[in-house]
Amino acid sequence: MPLKRAVITGIGAVSPLGSDVGEMLSGLEAQHSAVRFMEGWDAYKGLRSLVAAPAMPKDGQSIPRQSRRSMGPMSIYAVGAAEEAIKDGDLPADILKTGRVGCIIGSTMGGANSLNDVYESMSIHKDLSQLTSMKFFQCVSHTAALNVSQYLGINGVVMATSAACASGLQAIGAAYDLIRLGSQDVVLCGGAEELFPTVTASFDILFATSTKYNDRPALTPRPFDADRDGLVCGEGAGILVVEEYEHAKDRGAKIYAEIIGYHTCASGLHVSQSSKDALAASMRGALFASQIDVKDVDYINAHATATLQGDKEEAEAVREIFGDKVPVSSLKGYMGHTLGASGAIELIASLCMMRSGRIYPTKNLDRVADDCQGIWHVQKMLERSINIIVKNAFALGGLNASLVLRRH
Repeated sequence: MPLKRAVITGIGAVSPLGSDVGEMLSGLEAQHSAVRFMEGWDAYKGLRSLVAAPAMPKDGQSIPRQSRRSMGPMSIYAVGAAEEAIKDGDLPADILKTGRVGCIIGSTMGGANSLNDVYESMSIHKDLSQLTSMKFFQCVSHTAALNVSQYLGINGVVMATSAACASGLQAIGAAYDLIRLGSQDVVLCGGAEELFPTVTASFDILFATSTKYNDRPALTPRPFDADRDGLVCGEGAGILVVEEYEHAKDRGAKIYAEIIGYHTCASGLHVSQSSKDALAASMRGALFASQIDVKDVDYINAHATATLQGDKEEAEAVREIFGDKVPVSSLKGYMGHTLGASGAIELIASLCMMRSGRIYPTKNLDRVADDCQGIWHVQKMLERSINIIVKNAFALGGLNASLVLRRH
């Protein structure tokens, strides 16, 4: 039986730049920074990075309390993004409960705010009576997937990818596989994440966060820049409707792009350091699956978080495969690193770039670092026809994912 084709027919996002895709694009067009100094974070002893990029969601009160009780912030973001994606894709409500629609949403872990509540109740107050029955559902690693599927009545395949910063892109890759194999006709997929001091602290301990710009938050993070000093955590959700091509065509859906290649792999070398060879293997695997030549790629949306090691290794991997022939940019300078949501949110922005023929530059890239030279860095808005996109997402643990998309 031949493999089926998978296309993207709807998009939705809650990001640090706004509560929907339109607001996010307006922020990108204006080259705004969503990074700000976090009031109160300086009270945490030992926390060096005091900047972050909080999401700008719509009022979560629009979700009925019966459903909202089991949702932490990341699930509320995911529901908002999913509703926008369904509306954008003009997906009929009755199709959601046919068993042929799935839901795959990744994140780094369960809700950070709720996990902290549980910790304080158990270890500090030693009073478990303060925990609600719904707190568990806010803490579990598949909280976004379970809450979105329950809220929308989805009864097909429901999964949660958990691969740190590669989670969102792995979720889209898993949806792509389900569609190709004929297991589902439609999959709502992507990633979600929420901010809390412990999230930034986990990177702070690894000396991976930006600490030099606490008094100048708009100047950080600085992907590929000579003065980069680490990542800035963000939050939000990105959800896409991935659909079997004939199914989409039969209902007259608009199609953003076709997913034509996907690959995920691990380095097996180091728990926290990126590997140029593994990053290159991820991109080569996706290109091989797509059966296209490197010269056909029009744009690479880099993972590029502004860490010293990560940006260097990614630049070397891109240079090894593409040289300086393909435009490359990172969106982290605008929205920070939205972690498990980043692959999906940034892919949505990339699809919008494909439609408009405008590539957003890497914000805060004023002087390309010596160790990031040799690739085509986009440092100002670039007008360019885009037919093929490569999107990268790389995570702690040496986990890598790359996706190739073609304009329909």
